[in-house]
Amino acid sequence: QLQLVESGGALVQPGESLRLSCEASGASLDYYAIAWFRQVPGKEREGISCISSGGQSTYYTDPVKGRFTVSRINVQNTVYLQMNTLQAEDTAVYFCAARRVRARFRDMVYDDCIGQDRYNIWGQGTQVTVPS
Repeated sequence: QLQLVESGGALVQPGESLRLSCEASGASLDYYAIAWFRQVPGKEREGISCISSGGQSTYYTDPVKGRFTVSRINVQNTVYLQMNTLQAEDTAVYFCAARRVRARFRDMVYDDCIGQDRYNIWGQGTQVTVPS
């Protein structure tokens, strides 16, 4: 059973950078596409980025496009979210989530990849705070 643990959240100043990690255990990440979500208290969870099982395909929503970069090192069973030029609006709990693909390294991600219902494995989240 795949399990996910996020780390790297912190309090940073506007304009600074942060890298989140999503470390998997219990199974190989080769067979899983990963998405990053974030949630602010009182608001719905928001999908922000996805990466295919082999890392060859990625997707970003408009609020993070050009500032955030998702990557993965499958041999390390880890997915990363590099966040640059952080803003107060990025303050949230960040989650990674996984969904199994039919054939490893052959999947692609599109704008529907941020649908929460597609994912059945979730981490516990890590807090990112950017003061205004």
